Amino acid sequence: MNAIDAAFQRLLEEGRTALIPFVTIGDPDLGTSVDIIKTLEQAGADMVELGVPYSDPLADGPVIQRASERALSNASVTLADVIDVAAQARAAGVQLPFILFTYFNPVLQFGLDRFFDLIVSKGISGLIIPDLPIEEDAELREMAERADIHLIPLVAPTSNDRVTRIAAKARGFVYCVSSLGVTGVRADFHKGIDEFLATVRSATSTPIAVGFGISNREQVERFSKQADGVIVGSAIVRKIEEVVPLLQSPDTKQAGLEQIRQFVSELSGRA
Repeated sequence: MNAIDAAFQRLLEEGRTALIPFVTIGDPDLGTSVDIIKTLEQAGADMVELGVPYSDPLADGPVIQRASERALSNASVTLADVIDVAAQARAAGVQLPFILFTYFNPVLQFGLDRFFDLIVSKGISGLIIPDLPIEEDAELREMAERADIHLIPLVAPTSNDRVTRIAAKARGFVYCVSSLGVTGVRADFHKGIDEFLATVRSATSTPIAVGFGISNREQVERFSKQADGVIVGSAIVRKIEEVVPLLQSPDTKQAGLEQIRQFVSELSGRA
């Protein structure tokens, strides 16, 4: 069984909703990213999205853009580097399912056969490619299914009649976008979000997870009533940004990681 499916099955039995953090790998450096992933697991995360730094993102707001800039300027982090961080985290004992979040061009340049061979061997279970629409994903979807990698689609409140078609092909979970525009911390969500989530829920038996803008425990609890998973990205990446000076010094690194752990523990309700 794919690790994402196993995690959702366990959470269903426990009556819990998945907390799914997103982090930009290489921010502030690759080694620290491994430590951050370990910290997320300790703080109560149930799976984690590993963001590939990208110089020309379409869906990322300013917080994640700055994280990508730091990763690219500090270490020129590549797709292969991010995949290797997953393997290092696994070797360090992390059991969380890993979901690779990347745009399509790096995958295409890498070569599809080589890409799937590598992510299977490095313990990655899911794949999110926000700029690859369902109308153009047939080849990659077929390769993903052969490799037992879940290709996780995004659906937005503006997807309208496409929701049913997208959700029907979903594997792992359906990523429901809670707000229009790019990622970022928000106080308010799309006014029709509840109806939208109900529509997605009725269109698939696959778990649904909500992301884009969720930043505190109150919002996590609000969406936990309607979804199987809650994705938190910009708020965690912003916390990492705040403690980068601590993370970059051996003397204060643990203090920086502890601040991240406390923040994510609050999100997970395990503080």
